[in-house]
Amino acid sequence: MSRAANYFAWQGRLVAPELGQRVIEVGCGIGNFTGMLLDRETVLAVDIDPACIERLQQRYCNRPNLHALVCEPGSAAFANLVRWRADSCVCLNVLEHIEDHRRALQAMAEVLAPGGAIVMLVPAFQNLYGPIDRNLCHYRRYSRKSLANLAQVTGLAVETLHYVNAVGFFGWWMNAHIFRREAQSETQIRIFDRCVVPWLSRLEAVAPPPFGQSLFAVLRKP
Repeated sequence: MSRAANYFAWQGRLVAPELGQRVIEVGCGIGNFTGMLLDRETVLAVDIDPACIERLQQRYCNRPNLHALVCEPGSAAFANLVRWRADSCVCLNVLEHIEDHRRALQAMAEVLAPGGAIVMLVPAFQNLYGPIDRNLCHYRRYSRKSLANLAQVTGLAVETLHYVNAVGFFGWWMNAHIFRREAQSETQIRIFDRCVVPWLSRLEAVAPPPFGQSLFAVLRKP
């Protein structure tokens, strides 16, 4: 998906308006989304993979507002981020990789200043779970109800919660249950990004669909 420029731009249009000036990016990887945040006052990019952090630092060198470190939600190093008084946290397609997602979400909330937002994109609908999910080390997929319940038990208020990418819902289902694909198809990604995303993103900006491949959420700390 790193080559899907239209899809990443769509993510940016969804997420960026919900973020403040002091942002924690959980699961930054090699920084594909980080570049969209560098107009902010402070970006704290964290990942559990030292190689990813090294690549990100090389990619965005000489950026005084970017601070990258190896840690994960729930660790002591992550808890120390509270001193930055971040006003927002972004977590894109990461929470499904964490076995104890309640603990991880609680850790994100604890390092935010009061009133801060956690902005997330997670895979939707457990019945879409298939070989690709297993190979990507996904523990689960989410519904509006399951994510709302998770927010409630961690003391977060649901501000926004809606499905994204209705077309991708059918593509993922076919890959999981008909084609039984073990990995995402480069051809499928290319066609989807070039031919579907430009019109689908505009349509869903007007009317969010009742189902989708992903679930977009903004959770607010009291």
